[in-house]
Amino acid sequence: MARTFKSMDGNEAAAYVSYAFTEVAGIYPITPSSPMADHVDQWAAQGKKNIFGTPVNVVEMESEAGAAGTVHGSLGAGALTTTYTASQGLLLMIPNMYKIAGEGLPAVFHVSARTVATHALNIFGDHSDVMACRQTGFAMLAEGNVQEVMDLAPVAHLAAIEGKTPFLNFFDGFRTSHEIQKVATWDYDDLAEMCDMDAVQEFRDHALNPEHPHTRGSHENGDIFFQHREACNSLYDNLPAIVQSYMDKINAKLGTSYHLFDYYGDENADRVVVCMGSFCDTLEEVIDYLNAHGEHVGLVKVRLYRPWSVKDFVAALPKSVKKIAVLDRTKEPGSIGEPLYEDVVTALYESGMSELTVVGGRYGLGSKDEPPAAAFSVFKELEKDEPKREFTIGIVDDLTNLSLPMDPDAPNTAAEGTIECKFWGLGGDGTVGANKNSIKIIGDHTDKYVQAYFQYDSKKTGGVTISHLRFGDQPIRSPYYVTKADFVACHNPSYIVKGFKMVRDVKPGGTFLVNCQWTPEEFAEHMPANAKRYVAQNNINIYLIDAIDLAAKVGMGKRTNTVLQSAFFALAKVLPSEDALRYMKEAATKSYAKKGEAIVEANHKAIDAGATAFVKFEVPADWATATDEAPVLSNEEKSAIAKQVKELMEPISRMDGDSLPVSAFKDCADGQFELGASAYEKRGVAVMVPHWDETKCIQCNQCAYVCPHATIRPFALTAEEVAAGPETMRTLDVKIPKDTGYKFAIAIDPLDCMGCTNCAKVCPKQALTMVPAEGEAVEQETFDYCVANVSEKPELIGNNVKSSQFKQPYLEFSGSCAGCAETAYARLVTQVAGDRMFISNATGCSSIWGNPAATAPFCTDKNGHGPAWNNSLFEDNAEHGLGLELGYKAVQGKLVADTQKLMASECATDELKAAATAWLDAREDVEASKTTAAAYIAELEKCGCDTAKEILANKSYLTKKSFWIFGGDGWAYDIGFGGLDHVLASGNDVNVFVFDTEVYSNTGGQASKASNLGQVAQFAAAGKSVKKKSLAEIAMSYGYVYVAQVAMGANPAQTLKAIHEAEAYHGPSLIIGYSPCEMHSIKKGGMQNCQAEMKKAVDCGYWNLFRYNPEAPAGKKFALDSKEPAGGYRDFLMNEARYASLTTAFPERAEELFTENEEAAMERYKHLLKLKTVYNDEQ
Repeated sequence: MARTFKSMDGNEAAAYVSYAFTEVAGIYPITPSSPMADHVDQWAAQGKKNIFGTPVNVVEMESEAGAAGTVHGSLGAGALTTTYTASQGLLLMIPNMYKIAGEGLPAVFHVSARTVATHALNIFGDHSDVMACRQTGFAMLAEGNVQEVMDLAPVAHLAAIEGKTPFLNFFDGFRTSHEIQKVATWDYDDLAEMCDMDAVQEFRDHALNPEHPHTRGSHENGDIFFQHREACNSLYDNLPAIVQSYMDKINAKLGTSYHLFDYYGDENADRVVVCMGSFCDTLEEVIDYLNAHGEHVGLVKVRLYRPWSVKDFVAALPKSVKKIAVLDRTKEPGSIGEPLYEDVVTALYESGMSELTVVGGRYGLGSKDEPPAAAFSVFKELEKDEPKREFTIGIVDDLTNLSLPMDPDAPNTAAEGTIECKFWGLGGDGTVGANKNSIKIIGDHTDKYVQAYFQYDSKKTGGVTISHLRFGDQPIRSPYYVTKADFVACHNPSYIVKGFKMVRDVKPGGTFLVNCQWTPEEFAEHMPANAKRYVAQNNINIYLIDAIDLAAKVGMGKRTNTVLQSAFFALAKVLPSEDALRYMKEAATKSYAKKGEAIVEANHKAIDAGATAFVKFEVPADWATATDEAPVLSNEEKSAIAKQVKELMEPISRMDGDSLPVSAFKDCADGQFELGASAYEKRGVAVMVPHWDETKCIQCNQCAYVCPHATIRPFALTAEEVAAGPETMRTLDVKIPKDTGYKFAIAIDPLDCMGCTNCAKVCPKQALTMVPAEGEAVEQETFDYCVANVSEKPELIGNNVKSSQFKQPYLEFSGSCAGCAETAYARLVTQVAGDRMFISNATGCSSIWGNPAATAPFCTDKNGHGPAWNNSLFEDNAEHGLGLELGYKAVQGKLVADTQKLMASECATDELKAAATAWLDAREDVEASKTTAAAYIAELEKCGCDTAKEILANKSYLTKKSFWIFGGDGWAYDIGFGGLDHVLASGNDVNVFVFDTEVYSNTGGQASKASNLGQVAQFAAAGKSVKKKSLAEIAMSYGYVYVAQVAMGANPAQTLKAIHEAEAYHGPSLIIGYSPCEMHSIKKGGMQNCQAEMKKAVDCGYWNLFRYNPEAPAGKKFALDSKEPAGGYRDFLMNEARYASLTTAFPERAEELFTENEEAAMERYKHLLKLKTVYNDEQ
């Protein structure tokens, strides 16, 4: 059969196939599986038909557990139903998976297999999630690349229907789910032809229906449950044959040769690897190389993992095999071996083949890259008479010494003639998007095969991205990073300054393109010596381009991606130049049409400009002998935090974490890191930073108040502090309060600034202007000096906007997006309670910017105090936060009991009794608990008895702490709502701050119950049809929960007041902060207008400000802090693409939903006026 070729990733391939066989999709977002559900939702919105002639009915649930329940119910009613998930989400579905399998229902769960969080969260790929499901009764089918997903995903659906067994169809998260390849697609007619429609009808006839009613899900006792459970055995005995029969049908149509277990390699192989997933392609490359050089090796690829067919597995092995290495992409601590290894050993034993040598290895956890060198090391190990029984590959284990050594000069096994390219970009600069377009242009307009994979660090927009592109005339199997590139591009000049190891990946004679504003002489100064030597010794061609100024000139702002994409095509010469320009412009038009003609035109200008804007750099001869300066460590740099920075943070930040051995983590095996490491990062990624004009400054401190990254701060200095400061430091007399004798300075940190411009936008006197970062480098000394040497002035710190900013922020230099509202709120909370805070953080954006590995942005004060931060899961954040409070108070309760015991003892002096009594009376008061605890500690130290020593051992529990629960709207409104509601209802003294972006920001922008009418988001492609949930009112209904809605850009004072009131309130509190987000696609400036967008939202009535304080006097319990809507509502909606885009796709529906949205907002304000009367009239 003829097939159409298209460039797509694994998620799209699975979605494309699943759509054909799906009538209902019960979904919930989770990385990296969300795009599958989003594709299905978009196609359904467009009216695309499945093979049954209907669009898929897509329903987003509140959690994966809810999605699984919906899938179960929909199947029970007779509809073929699918879901898409991964990791913890899949684990939440396990209880329902047992039920679905037990009832013989033909569900298919498509899983982009992802790591399950343990000592840390990891959103990337391995098999730990799917392996947790192997006893649920689901059949399990594995694919290893995008084409296999397209070819074999139908087997899961077809065999589920005929075999009356649900399937878990899985492939490697990110490596396959997000890898773009040019693949041959199915025609839906062919899929329909293979579907057993009689079995579909039998499924429907057996479904629950009042017209032929039955019951399911009975309760059984011990007398019959066992026997009944065994009655399904024949289904699983028969299923492998059914699966193979559909593989045979596919083979007949496609000319392929798929089997339950496929052998690849020499027919006389003596060494064989057993594996499943994407690493199989790497193994195939290495097998080809080794066999071509006279060796005899092979691979058994596992496709049907459950049910496991012993007969088919043994049949796949060559008769000549003597040694087998089984590779598992998961870890089971404490087990004899990992799951696949144990299955293989059992199968061989049952088949009378126990004389074979079988060893097991772990690989690829958390998407650890596994290059050909890792595969070579396995076959090398098998050459030994006694290979290691247990081993790891791809890492250096210098603690338990399980790792196999890898040859750094292992051969390049990629298909001959493959062109390999690598692009180092900055998250949000468009590099990834441009490269996706580039690979699709090459794939769709040439006969070449293509592959694209995208690597990210742990930060949000503003983090490092690396795009790995390959294209060539032969099929590409290489599922590993590009390390021998024909072309490498550095899209951000800070990576040169920071010494990122980019040049080492350029092949001899290859090309290195650098985007910078430097002259050739300045570029030479910034290049590290090791990079210079490599360039000179390997004949690397260097080109410089100033895409930064060019992008600004053509109207692209900070987005340099299109200019650089054009330069790539010009230098790489993959396509004739005229064709490349035309295809790029067509792609830009398609990508940006929804954002308006001006954006499209700017991209076209950028394409034209980039094609000729680069210049060749002549490499000086002396680069071949360039020398490095030897580093010298000071005593301060040998501290615990500096050790963490040098040994962990710095290589991780340079994207060189792969080089770290296991021993680097021996002191933090439990995942616990020091605070304050982000201060050492100095990323220097901002092109433009603020310049302070002290002659215009009125000392309002609004700039510091809104700064998401705490890179602009006010300081009050004594004469001595000024005298000891840098000569370049500029100061003013402190105006208010008068006659303090202090000098005022605004200190700016250009190396940590993200260039968001929020500070300049809110400055009422234009005292801040954005200027090129290089010219402001001198200001770094002032900032560093002030932070390290200028003391806080308590008399200047207060509860208003200006005075609040003289307090040290305990959150700084995070990895959040430029202009992020979440970090601005969180930083402000730390300025109120940072020295005594516990933070329980829901998984999501705020956990990603809140605690990237070894780079914590939360910090300590000069006393060593600061926020104690922890992330549990997504769904249980409120409960976890309550647990922190309960645990702390339990320990403190023991101290109370011990104190009472001590006071009654003979060794208690009158002074100790007085101090103890004072502490007991004051322990629930923030400031009084500090002073009384200090006095009590002094008396305890004098006492010296055993009880006193026990109390002193836990003296950090004496003072009152503040318990905060941070999370986004996806957590608070949806998956974690049940727990949040319970915690608020408990009456315990915890504070909740919800960063309400109105979408699931971290997983790509899916709709939540915080999303509003008409809002376009993933899983709401046609605009959300129901209005936003009123979380605040639900909480207020208890009558004893403090509740506030805030928007700092609209009313800074109200936001600060709400935080102070929540902190002071004796009981649960809830603050919901409006948080504009990159996902909103704010027009004309994006997130640099974050604060202004908050004000617009409040002024037009889209967002309301209020506070409900049950402890306030009668008549003042409810304060409506926003005014009556002032108009401009539709203008507000149309200023954000999340709404405006609906007018292009569905104009009539947009008009209807936008009208409903505005009417609901006006009614909501009237309702709040009524609430003001209701709550304030209560006595």
